[in-house]
Amino acid sequence: MADTLTLFTSIGLSEQKAKETLKNEALSSSLKEAIVQAQRVCGASGVDKAMGTLLYNMASRLKDIKRLPLLSDSIAQSKICTELQLAAALDFVKNHPEDPINQKEFEETCGVGVVITPEQIEDAVETVIKKHKEQLLQERYHFNMGLLMGEARSALKWADGKVIKNEVDMQVLHLLGPKTEADLEKKSKKAKVTENEAKAKKEDVAANGEVTAGEEKSLMEQLKGEALKFHKPGENYKTDGYVVTPKTMELLKQHLELTGGQIRTRFPPEPNGILHIGHAKAINFNFGYAKANNGICFLRYDDTNPEKEEEKYFTAIKEMVEWLGYKPYAVTHASDNFQQLYDLAVDLIRRGHAYVCHQKGEELKGHNAPPSPWRDRPIEESLVLFERMKKGLFAEGEATLRMKMVMEDGKMDPVAYRIKYTPHHRTGDEWCIYPTYDYTHCLCDSIENITHSLCTKEFQARRSSYFWLCNALDVYCPVQWEYGRLNLTYTVVSKRKIIKLVEAGIVRDWDDPRLFTLTALRRRGFPPEAINNFCARVGVTVSQTMTEPHLLESCVRDVLNDSAPRAMAVLDPLKITIINLTENSKTDVRVPDFPANEARGSHVVPFTRTVFIEQSDFREVMEKGYKRLTPQQPVGLRHAGYVISVQKVIKDAQGKVVELEVNCCSSDTAEKPKAFIHWVSQPLVCEVRLYERLFLHKHPEDPSEVPNGFLTDINPDSMQTISSALVDTSVKGAKVFDKFQFERLGYFSVDLDSTADKLVFNRTVTLKEDPGKI
Repeated sequence: MADTLTLFTSIGLSEQKAKETLKNEALSSSLKEAIVQAQRVCGASGVDKAMGTLLYNMASRLKDIKRLPLLSDSIAQSKICTELQLAAALDFVKNHPEDPINQKEFEETCGVGVVITPEQIEDAVETVIKKHKEQLLQERYHFNMGLLMGEARSALKWADGKVIKNEVDMQVLHLLGPKTEADLEKKSKKAKVTENEAKAKKEDVAANGEVTAGEEKSLMEQLKGEALKFHKPGENYKTDGYVVTPKTMELLKQHLELTGGQIRTRFPPEPNGILHIGHAKAINFNFGYAKANNGICFLRYDDTNPEKEEEKYFTAIKEMVEWLGYKPYAVTHASDNFQQLYDLAVDLIRRGHAYVCHQKGEELKGHNAPPSPWRDRPIEESLVLFERMKKGLFAEGEATLRMKMVMEDGKMDPVAYRIKYTPHHRTGDEWCIYPTYDYTHCLCDSIENITHSLCTKEFQARRSSYFWLCNALDVYCPVQWEYGRLNLTYTVVSKRKIIKLVEAGIVRDWDDPRLFTLTALRRRGFPPEAINNFCARVGVTVSQTMTEPHLLESCVRDVLNDSAPRAMAVLDPLKITIINLTENSKTDVRVPDFPANEARGSHVVPFTRTVFIEQSDFREVMEKGYKRLTPQQPVGLRHAGYVISVQKVIKDAQGKVVELEVNCCSSDTAEKPKAFIHWVSQPLVCEVRLYERLFLHKHPEDPSEVPNGFLTDINPDSMQTISSALVDTSVKGAKVFDKFQFERLGYFSVDLDSTADKLVFNRTVTLKEDPGKI
């Protein structure tokens, strides 16, 4: 150990760095071999600090250890002298995993022997500055100098970056002179995009059939081609952490022959609950990535836990995927592969990588479970016992099949098969042993020739086991990529917790509009386009995302503003009698479906002597700043062309205003009122449900915010039912999920509880708040 420490410090590592390196057995072994190899080449001259730094960086980043002699020699011979050349060398060997290396091609790729003169650097920088001269003179030191650096570096790949920067600084100073006070001021923000520009951009994106995301990139743009830096099909070995075995290249070749180089993804939900908003991101990512790159995506049910699976979940999952606008290439089930998975498990035992264990479930919990005393039992014995498990000769929990490997989180020997005497919804009583997620997931991906296995971040700890199992069985190994989970505040999405809410009578079912399951959001009236746009706006990130519901609601408003026709509704009616109209007076008023674009259509509503307005649109006592109806102040009726003024206020025995008698006159002749309000006449009586957040705190599952548990954090005003709301007749005949904007109130959707006699509306979202409206 002391000799190795001395060896490491001899190449320039500090003693502390050397000691840290010794703790990493794999890195320590690689670095030691690299130094010894370099010393053989250098001889008496030895390994200097610059060379030592390159050797350390190489040893810590090299995945294919058989290439270590080649790279060590190249560094020792001063063929690789810079970090830039080392990066190129590491890329080259990663992209050429098979022997032998073409030395000439390798050296050309790494810039061996390339000499960049100061004159070349000067000329290249001069060319770049000449190209941007006009903009440089205009923006001066506010210009993005990184652009000049980048273009100069592209022209001179192997030049020293510091030398290029010095040359850029010098030539810019020569062109612009010293910085002035104006140059030192912060650059002003870009002007806001005009309404016409925004509209043009939106139309352009919509014309291409892509999911819009406001000012952000569309989802298709985020997922297309090189945007995500994913590997190309068949180039799995170029991915960091991917394990290359002697059979890897042959298996990849077979994979490419079968798939034709097509991208293949899958969305693999467990059919034991309803999908929620987090799944929407997974659906968009998996189906969207395939769609953006002309690939295919499977909907695969991970149906390996028969105790919790129900047919209604299978149906609802497929329905929600299609509701979001995606069509699976094929619908498959893990159970389709039960026989093949069993055969592979037998092969795994034969190879010495799995064994039958009799430790109880409680003994296996946690990360410090005691080692199994059956880990080293003879292969033939495990084969016999596994066959007995299959035949139902053990009780549940009496035996499991475990894999001989350590997961990234330190958990040893994960279970591959367990016994469950529960009939399966598809295979009935054929099986009494069922594979686990850790065993099934990667093998089903392999069987379906998936190219990109896209998982949320919590599965990162299973990546090494994913690669290990495929390689242990010598089957095609896809690449697992992780992305950040999407979480929303003010809600819970766990199946277990939603069931508790239902059982406690707090919500009605999985599709209660206060929840954030996809069926609940559909029932509340959220358009699928808005959910997809929300996923695009959140973006395809690796980091976990905690997002506020108002961002989703903003996406909903953007879609409904363009798609929901207008109607008028009064939730808290006040009767208005227009005394200067006759008893039988009735006219038709034409109301545009979309006031901003009347060419998109209109509907007709009646206008009679009796109309209804909102109670809040009248105040008996005038208050400063109030712009609507008072005894002293007239108000306009939207779309009707009339202005009304109060003649008499009628109250009940308790002193509550129950009716107003008014006069009306044409808005063409009357003085322009301060406000126009909505109204209804001869309306339909409907039920309206208004929703607020279900929980009072942002994080109802966090004990620091809600010490007594999420069930104690329920908002008592999360739902308000108005049984006798009045809605204009244009909504008559509306179907379930039809959407409207009730003017000045919000966006509403027809609920499943509607009948032929009475429509029920859910408020989807309120209108954008206008601080100036009183």
